[in-house]
Amino acid sequence: MTRERTEGSVANVTIAVEGCCHGELPSIYRYIHQLEERNSYKIDLLLVCGDFQAIRNHSDLECMAVPDKYKALGDFHRPVYYTGELTAPVPTIVIGGNHEASNYLWELYHGGWLAPNIYFLGHAGCVQVNGVRIAGASGIFKSHDYVMGRSERVPYNRGSMRSIYHTREFDIRRLSMLTSPNIFMSHDWPAGIEHFGNFHSLMRRKPHFRSDSAKGELGSPAHMDLLKNLKPQWWFSAHLHVRFEAEVVHGTDATPTAPSAPTVATNPDEITIDDEDQIPSKPGPNTGNGSATESTNPDEITLDDEEVDVAPPPAPSAPPLRTRFLALDKCLPQRQFLEVDQVVDVQTPEEYAGAPIEITYDPEWLAITRAFHPLFSTTAVQPLFPPPDEAWQRVKGSYDWVQANLSKHFDDPKRWLVSDVQKFTAVALGGPVFPVPKGQQPPFYANPQTDALCRMLELENKITR
Repeated sequence: MTRERTEGSVANVTIAVEGCCHGELPSIYRYIHQLEERNSYKIDLLLVCGDFQAIRNHSDLECMAVPDKYKALGDFHRPVYYTGELTAPVPTIVIGGNHEASNYLWELYHGGWLAPNIYFLGHAGCVQVNGVRIAGASGIFKSHDYVMGRSERVPYNRGSMRSIYHTREFDIRRLSMLTSPNIFMSHDWPAGIEHFGNFHSLMRRKPHFRSDSAKGELGSPAHMDLLKNLKPQWWFSAHLHVRFEAEVVHGTDATPTAPSAPTVATNPDEITIDDEDQIPSKPGPNTGNGSATESTNPDEITLDDEEVDVAPPPAPSAPPLRTRFLALDKCLPQRQFLEVDQVVDVQTPEEYAGAPIEITYDPEWLAITRAFHPLFSTTAVQPLFPPPDEAWQRVKGSYDWVQANLSKHFDDPKRWLVSDVQKFTAVALGGPVFPVPKGQQPPFYANPQTDALCRMLELENKITR
């Protein structure tokens, strides 16, 4: 997708959006370079919507939930990415999917640099790029883990290797406290989004989606609630390995519907995990019955029928808005995995005209992180959440604290650069090496980037303790 440059002092950022990466970074960057030469433009930023597969070495492969035949080291460990000898040619922001080195992403739960010039938004997060707010949620939805705390630790067992990448209510509630971001990234789709686009075309291309769609199970209900509450201008997803466009107009009651004719087929594109997510976790104190309906769609996730209870943002005063949704395929020849030809009507503020591309902290997200930190559970039990009014007051108090205390941490107090606080460090060996015996999971590595963020916010580091 391309945001066209306009005349005058307001400059737009040209953004490329990628679906599932699956470790194909060199191919993606090569394709971007070809597009730049062919079309005489410069792509300023790359967004990757999950299954990034930041594999540093063979030990990390043992923490990725895929069959053994898919455990390929890929190219992330090479000097251009992980060890820092070179940097990625395009500033890149990624979220996590369901086929990741989950041990590495957990080290950077709050977000951080996976490699020089490659920033991970965290399990949930929001940053600014030259004034454009980009938020995102990692993982996929499973109802039986949604209400749980974060108790998974290496070495993972068969159940925790899957539950570690399942979206949690804690993260969705935090994201629901944001005012509208310009862009939102997720791996799985918002539930029901297929009815806001060309449903029949999608079903012709992916007939095995029809059964899940008929049951209302094609996508994440948590994400659809966020889409309706946050009303971002753009929402990008991946996971289902197909390009699909939709548009949600906010402030109307019209919800498109489509006829159902259940047809189940095998999807040859998806990575299938034997018995994936068949091990339910014990329900926590905030659950309903903790049940889940298993899906026959190998591409998609299992949902329940409950709506997600998230706090609504303040009522907008503007006229009805629209959210444009775009899902993309995975990186393969002849597939629609990268979008660079759509005009996105998000402009950078005037003060960023001609400025280099920089990733900065979002003060509101830092306040939300600080306000919700006492509720961040590293056990299976998630503490009860406060009522919405109390949650808003907590965030407001934290926002005041952030504004009063954080400027001292940055070289320029008006530009809160992530790189001023979090410095990329290769904490594990990179390359085709075996830091531990082959087939064994690696130890947990304490990542100094998480330490630095927690120190800045004066929070206990619950990730590395």
